[in-house]
Amino acid sequence: MGTKTHKANAPRHIKVGIISVSTTRSLADDKSGQWIAKRAAKEGHRVVSHVVVPDAVEAVRQALSEAMDQSGAQAVLLTGGTGISARDVTIEAVRPMFDKELSAFAFLFAQLSFEQIDSAAMLSRATAGIIGLSAVFCMPGSLKACKLACKALIFPELGHILGHVLKG
Repeated sequence: MGTKTHKANAPRHIKVGIISVSTTRSLADDKSGQWIAKRAAKEGHRVVSHVVVPDAVEAVRQALSEAMDQSGAQAVLLTGGTGISARDVTIEAVRPMFDKELSAFAFLFAQLSFEQIDSAAMLSRATAGIIGLSAVFCMPGSLKACKLACKALIFPELGHILGHVLKG
């Protein structure tokens, strides 16, 4: 079956969880998370959870588990904590939870970022993978980076990805 057929048969309405990883932001001033929520709705998806958690491994893991297990999120988009400073722990928290990693996401995001911000793109450790029956995406916290990842990569393929995941 080709990509066009897969996409035609893919889920259209997905339950989305949003986790913003930050010790300085709250829901009220979480511009990236708010934009993701609006974009998800525009794409026809339903946001089932949106939280801000501190840059701490256990806080990130707990929020991710709650988004999937309690809120039923089929896709969880994490923003923030993907850089290289000591406090950036999103990748360390999430990657060990992956059943499968979508390694091309990091490559494609870096390529698109390079076109916009030049060599500084190498500082991002954006990644994605599958946990159980959910797709999980970790992207930088900047609004510009979230828009790039969501518009160019995540939302165009989200139904397609979940179609494969749900088939088992």
